[in-house]
Amino acid sequence: MLTPTDRRLLLELLTLPTAGPLEDPAGTPRLWDAQRGYATAAAAECGFTVLRHEAPGRAWAELPDVPLPVRAAAADPAFLADQPSLLLRLGAPDTPRERTVMFNVHLDTVAGGQPVRFVDGPTGGTFHGRGAVDAKGPAVALLAGVRAALAARPGLAERIAVLVQAVAGEEGGALGTIGTRPLVAAGHYGRLNVFCEPTGNRALTRCTAAMTARITAHGQDAVDDRPGAGHNATVLLGFLAQHLAGSITPGDGRLCIAGLHTGRLHNRVYGGGELLLNLAYPDPATAARLEQAVTEGLAEGLRAFADRFAANPLLARTAVDAAEITRLEWLKRGLPALAPTAGDAWLTELLAGAGIAEWPADEPGFTCDAIWLAGHPGTHTAVLGPGTLAGNRAHADGEFVHTAELAAFARSVRDLLAAFDTDCAGPVPPPRVAHHTTSPAH
Repeated sequence: MLTPTDRRLLLELLTLPTAGPLEDPAGTPRLWDAQRGYATAAAAECGFTVLRHEAPGRAWAELPDVPLPVRAAAADPAFLADQPSLLLRLGAPDTPRERTVMFNVHLDTVAGGQPVRFVDGPTGGTFHGRGAVDAKGPAVALLAGVRAALAARPGLAERIAVLVQAVAGEEGGALGTIGTRPLVAAGHYGRLNVFCEPTGNRALTRCTAAMTARITAHGQDAVDDRPGAGHNATVLLGFLAQHLAGSITPGDGRLCIAGLHTGRLHNRVYGGGELLLNLAYPDPATAARLEQAVTEGLAEGLRAFADRFAANPLLARTAVDAAEITRLEWLKRGLPALAPTAGDAWLTELLAGAGIAEWPADEPGFTCDAIWLAGHPGTHTAVLGPGTLAGNRAHADGEFVHTAELAAFARSVRDLLAAFDTDCAGPVPPPRVAHHTTSPAH
């Protein structure tokens, strides 16, 4: 299913650094180059044309629900200039949305350089490198699947249209606000929309959104010989981290007690620092409940800290001033979640016709750019891709993907397009045989 040309394309994409400034402030992302190479391959292999290749306008970064780190980074024009997104089309320009499939794949990655290589093996080999499974590998396998569908379904591009969004701004906490969101807002989506993320080649039809809380301490430092003279943000924020971990009940959401930082030296007390919490939610009601739980849990934690350490000479000042020096702010919140498609008979039948298993109902989903299709009538959305986030070490050292996983996803793309084509136009008729007749004489 994957050709030597596919292998070369993936290795070229893996070699290009595409981690944006939110992930790697010192890096130089080469997303323009990666997307140009991808567009060239898509044109040569499948006949795709470029509809749009541009960076987002500043206005997209200034919307109120855009995460604060994105808004802050966008103050530098160079940030958005290095975050282009590419839109490709296969099929007639006037193809209606009802006969259009959109695939979305992100070519930006998390930070972390690792050696790029392909290791041959008895089952076909393995690609190693940042983005191998999340999501440059799926991007290349997607083209292989479209190519196979075109070969299996003559005239496919005359009956349906295929859009491919190859975006930036998925990683680094941007959550598609400057990549996928502008493309969807411009109407570049279909009746069927597939987001290429590692799902074990199972179709996930629900996606959580996430909000991030930052709890900061703004106290006074102290020398290590007089630790009680200052505010100890390390003990305060560490206490709050434990308190919130024990007091917040995620329910249908998820809670991640994330980064905690005050300082790195041993000879001082740090009066300032920050604690980060990430909370995923499947619907607005859960988001509201979790937001309230953080606010109330923080207030309870501050009271508990004051009660526990008021008589401790090393921490008495911190205990007395804890509420005054502690702040809560939301780095992101208010983003939409993609609700489950319970009762979506059309999508269920389409996936079954393509032989694609659905994501287990009792297994938690995850957050990705598919949230931007939430609430769009007449659309059906699934997340589908090779490998898994944990099993293939996405966002971690040693990220990899097997060729067998990529080939299986390519076959799923082929079969999904075939099922969609059949639904729109019916079975493909056999090739016509020319018959020569003699016109009657007049």
